[in-house]
Amino acid sequence: MVHKILKWAVILCGFFFFRIVSSCQSTQVQLYHNAQLAPKHVQAKQAQGRLGMVATAHPLASQTAIRVLDLGGNAVDAAVAASFMISVVRPQSTGLGGGGFMILHHARQGLNKVFDFRERAPQQATQNMYLDHAGQPKPFVWQGKTYKSSSVDGGLAVAVPGLVDGLLRVHEQHGKLPLAALMEDAIRVAREGFLVYSSLAKASARRAPILAAVDASRRLFYPQGRPLQVGERLVQRDLAVTLEMIRDQGRAGFYQGKVAQQLTQSVRKYGGVLTQQDLDSYHMKERQPLMGRFKGSTLVTMPPPSSGGVHILQMLGILSQFDLSADRPGAVETVHLTAEIMRHAYADRARYLGDPDFVYVPVQELLAPDYLQAIAAQISRARATPSHELVHPDIQIPQESRSTTHVSIVDREGNAVSTTQTINHSFGSGVVAQGTGVVLNNEMDDFSVKPGVPNGFGLVGSEANKVAARKTMLSSMSPTIVLDKKGAVDMVLGAPGGPRIITAVFQVIVNRLQFKMDLYRAVQSLRLHHQWLPDKLMFEQTLLSPQDQVALQNLGHTVVQDPWFVGDIQAIAREGGRWVSVSDMRSEGVALAQ
Repeated sequence: MVHKILKWAVILCGFFFFRIVSSCQSTQVQLYHNAQLAPKHVQAKQAQGRLGMVATAHPLASQTAIRVLDLGGNAVDAAVAASFMISVVRPQSTGLGGGGFMILHHARQGLNKVFDFRERAPQQATQNMYLDHAGQPKPFVWQGKTYKSSSVDGGLAVAVPGLVDGLLRVHEQHGKLPLAALMEDAIRVAREGFLVYSSLAKASARRAPILAAVDASRRLFYPQGRPLQVGERLVQRDLAVTLEMIRDQGRAGFYQGKVAQQLTQSVRKYGGVLTQQDLDSYHMKERQPLMGRFKGSTLVTMPPPSSGGVHILQMLGILSQFDLSADRPGAVETVHLTAEIMRHAYADRARYLGDPDFVYVPVQELLAPDYLQAIAAQISRARATPSHELVHPDIQIPQESRSTTHVSIVDREGNAVSTTQTINHSFGSGVVAQGTGVVLNNEMDDFSVKPGVPNGFGLVGSEANKVAARKTMLSSMSPTIVLDKKGAVDMVLGAPGGPRIITAVFQVIVNRLQFKMDLYRAVQSLRLHHQWLPDKLMFEQTLLSPQDQVALQNLGHTVVQDPWFVGDIQAIAREGGRWVSVSDMRSEGVALAQ
């Protein structure tokens, strides 16, 4: 009898324990679904699978993309759904008021397509619009207060948004599911809210002066007279309504009517020049993908007006001129060579890169074998070349933000999407359009406000990237797809980080293809960065020991440890007959698999 009682006691205890655990797990999943970040131990930085794969910079965006794939959507559907969601949950990084690039690999047809929905200069933009009477960069002044730069803060910094047009047109051409199904999650989270996480709170504190100055921005991101705090709920009801208008009316729901009127009025209230005609005339551009080869793989990457693809291929081409058999990742010799290659590429970026619709960009010349060999011949493995001493062969001719985001998707049919999107600096221009919830970009700062004068990220530009009406500003965004020898997708990747996007993507490709790292290690490895000017070799955390730093200084480098190093790679790759997706440990991102 006693044994029976004990037996039933154990069964009942087990039952109630199971119910309690199940209840806790359900609560956790529900909270997670409502955009609270899951505890770190359930945030997957790596996932494995054989069907659809996702890597984005926020758990909810990854969940949304997987849900869409489960519904039978393809890679484009999942990317569009994730893009709308990440516009809600990362307002400091991207949004309807921004733009971006997308690369699509269509497996069955063997096609690679490139979509440019980058922001563009308004029709009233002029070459000297950011200069004062003395020809110097002028600040933004509002209600008696002066802010750093009119190309960074306020309405004059705003370029024509392209994200909505791009997502809708790509979906119309290549998507399978109805738009309403793709936008459902984003609308719900905008209306119900989500819990503020660390990097969002830090960004609102960093941009507090301009957010507090703009009425709609202050109400949304500077409540109670202070920046957002971790754990508070951010509700964006106006944005939910705007998303619903896009869902119901398509492009007209954003570029025409009430939303368009509120966009233009808000920009002009804070000193900008955006007009209804600018919105009416905006359209996404389809461009030819930039292709290159490295270690037997084919890279499909972004052509100008992005500088990313050109210089990733250029750096890989220069690297190929060296015998790397004895090189080890992180060794002084490898760091020195990598920094020198970066230095040369960014010097060319400053000199030649711009909008190909306005200036000739010598892409083929920059990637020509003879040119790459000539650059490699200038690199000494025993001495750093000061940036002001660089002498590049003459080419005969007939800058950006931490607050960017990337989405990588592969579907069960082998189709892949790599898309990078941005509003430039944290919270863009700082202007939220009244009544819309739309954070407007400050992409105009990616032009050369004055040739030779650094932009907000220290990048120096030339005449090729000067401001002009309807022109697309130069970008560093580098969405990339790597194909194997049979032409099938082998890797999908991209990153935010302004000028560091290019070097981050470059290093992950080198880690995997040159140093044979698995994808997780390739993404999470510590990184370095050199962008020609300022002439500094910047490195992350403990990448270099004190002894290594001294050795590099003896080679002639100015070595700087950067406490804020970005890259936030979101990547997918084929490993051992299955897919692996990896989200960078440097962000709140999550990698998921079907």
